[in-house]
Amino acid sequence: MTFKQYMKRAWPLYVMIVPGLIFVLLFRYYPMYGVVIAFQDFSPAKGFAGSPWVGWENFEFLLSLPEFGRIFSNTLIISIAKIVADQVGAVILALLLNEARRILFRRTIQTLIYLPHFLSWIVLGGILLDILSAGGILNQAIGALGIRPQLWLGSNNWFRGTVIISGFWKNVGFSTIVYLAALTAINPVLHEAAAIDGAGRFRRIWHITLPGIRPTIVLLAALSLGDVLQAGFEQILTLYNPAVYRTGDIIDTYVYRRGLIAAQYSLAGAVGLFKSFIGFGLIVVSYWLADRYAGYRIL
Repeated sequence: MTFKQYMKRAWPLYVMIVPGLIFVLLFRYYPMYGVVIAFQDFSPAKGFAGSPWVGWENFEFLLSLPEFGRIFSNTLIISIAKIVADQVGAVILALLLNEARRILFRRTIQTLIYLPHFLSWIVLGGILLDILSAGGILNQAIGALGIRPQLWLGSNNWFRGTVIISGFWKNVGFSTIVYLAALTAINPVLHEAAAIDGAGRFRRIWHITLPGIRPTIVLLAALSLGDVLQAGFEQILTLYNPAVYRTGDIIDTYVYRRGLIAAQYSLAGAVGLFKSFIGFGLIVVSYWLADRYAGYRIL
């Protein structure tokens, strides 16, 4: 087949790529030029070309900040906890739904746990702020049981847990669907043979179901490593307040406050570039792990 014949047949597919390609070029690659502000004493009035060059000064100042270590550790703790909770919870929910015999019940539960994924954190944040406020439904309920009400979003003792649980509630439905799809690839003959040999439900799950979806578990766990520094900017920005900066402030919210609120553009650029550099390394490691343990390759 000649190139002309190939293009005559495949040109609609290339046309479909064009909008996505334009989006990536405009909003992913073109803004990369702005990373130069991390190496400048940037002033919007002078622009990129007129702002003085300071080299590594912004990075040295960043690493000397007493709060940077706390912010970095907050990002890691929240992000890793959310990844572990989502992965483990999704596997357990997928196994439970797969064992359900009533199709209507299974589809209803699947829809209910998947629904929050379609809602933005602005909507969910407003709901959570109302539910978890000092006079909210949750505090009223536990107060009726004789338990002292808590400041769920105003206490450093409870904020991280609240973020992790609410993130799990929003995202676990999507991950569950991925594992349910993986479960359909398991040959039902294996379960029938195990049942004939006397294996109970839990033995079949342990020796057939879990090994059958192990490549998917390893793949998603490895790929999620690249998101370790993505602790959920929209979620935390919606829910947090100055009272919980000690345990809830992450890299993205720090960049937002320093860059947009305090107008320290160069420092915010240095923080963002630092995060991107580490994130790139984690993505490389994650794809290496996915290739080694799950046989996943892009090319």
